[in-house]
This record gives sequence, structure tokens and C-alpha cells, in this order.
Amino acid sequence: MNEIMIAVNYDSDKPTVSGRELHAALMIETPYHKWFPRMIGYGFTEEIDYWTFLSNRSDGLAGKPRTDHQLTIDMAKELCMIQRSEIGKRCREYFLEVEKKWNSPEAVLARALLLANQQLQIAKGENTKLLEANNEQAEQIESMQPKVTYYDLVLNAEGIVPITTIAKDYGKSGRWLNGWLHEQGVQYKQGEVWLLYQKYADKGYVKSKTYTVTDENGNPLAKPHTCWTTKGRLFIYELLKENGILPLIEQDGGEE
Repeated sequence: MNEIMIAVNYDSDKPTVSGRELHAALMIETPYHKWFPRMIGYGFTEEIDYWTFLSNRSDGLAGKPRTDHQLTIDMAKELCMIQRSEIGKRCREYFLEVEKKWNSPEAVLARALLLANQQLQIAKGENTKLLEANNEQAEQIESMQPKVTYYDLVLNAEGIVPITTIAKDYGKSGRWLNGWLHEQGVQYKQGEVWLLYQKYADKGYVKSKTYTVTDENGNPLAKPHTCWTTKGRLFIYELLKENGILPLIEQDGGEE
């Protein structure tokens, strides 16, 4: 006896077989397009027991695609019984074996693992999309927030600071900033102390702070030092800004 060879399709959630392949295996003499409609009359329902589709000719001859059907294993078994033939019996036994393997613990576990992996991949994809959406939303919210400016930081600062502290905010040295303010006609140096020209002297920009140092003989010595107030720092900020010099925090790539 020839071995039964009917291809089983496992692409869906249940195995199916081609109606035309089954028709050929059962050696039905009646043409398929007449035979199958008669078989449907035994109570089979489309989209439950079988699905209709178009297929190319299996003999390789040219022509229009032919109507074929994917049958569930249960329907295929019943069609085999209806034929009441030896080949029908053998085909039915073949499908019983297919069904047995499909429902074996190993096959059920394999399908469960495959489904779990598919669900995991879907979940990962959804999580990735969610994270991307959250990041995009966070960036939009951040872009809508007003940037912290040097002006804001100065207003929130308390007390007076030396020129070196202000210069550091611009990536400069205290000597450079003192010299620059001198060039702008803001201050002049008397001895070791920088003083404001009269035009700015009464604006409240600076305050003199006295430090006690020790001279070469070990004697205490009071030494005045010019420090800048918040108002003075803002004055320097505006003056530098007018000349195209910005603090590091406001430069491109600076911290926000």
C-alpha cells in the first residue's frame, strides 16, 4: 500500500488540509468543483469547518487560479468516512495520527511557549512605543519650561561677591574682568583697590569689605577689597551682554 501523503498546514491556530489534495488522495472520480459542494451538504459551515481560497494549478499548467478550500482535520476525517472506501479509511487513520500528535503534551507545550514568546515580543514593542512616547512628552514639557537665566540666579543670590566670582561665571579671570571694566570706563585702580568712577559710585553697585592680613613682620594689617552687590552684578551682566559676552549658563551648550 502506498503511504498517505497529505500536506498539513499549521499556520493557523488549528491544523488544516487542502480540499483538492484530500480529493486527489481519496481518488474521487467526480471533479472537485462538483464533489465539494455535495460534501458541504452534509452540514459543514464555512469559516468554521472550512475556508475558501484561490490556488494555482498543481499540475503546473497555465490557467486561472482554481477555487480550493482549507479543511479542519475534523471535517477531513468525516469526509473520509463518507466515502466508505479502503482509501478513505486509511486517510482517516492518517488524520487521527495528525490529531494525536497535535494534541500531545509536547506539541501543546511548544505552542504555548511560542504564543508566550509572541505575546512577550508584542509587549516589548508596546513598552518601547510607550517609553518613546513618554520621552517625547518629557522633552516637550521640558522645552515648554522657561530656561533658568543668569539674571534669575543673580536675583536669587544673597550677599556680596568678589570680582573673581563674577568672572568665573563667564569662564574668565578676575584680572580680565577688572581690566575690561576699566576699559569701559566703569572703574579705576587706586593702589591695590578698584574704585568706581563717579558716574557709577552712588548706584549701589559695590561695597567695600575689609580683610585682615599679616604683614612681613607679623603685624595685623587691614586691607580693603571691593565686592559687588546683586545690583552691581546685574549691571555687569547687562554691560557684558551689550558687548556680546554671555555667562556660561546662557551660552549654546551651557547648562540650563
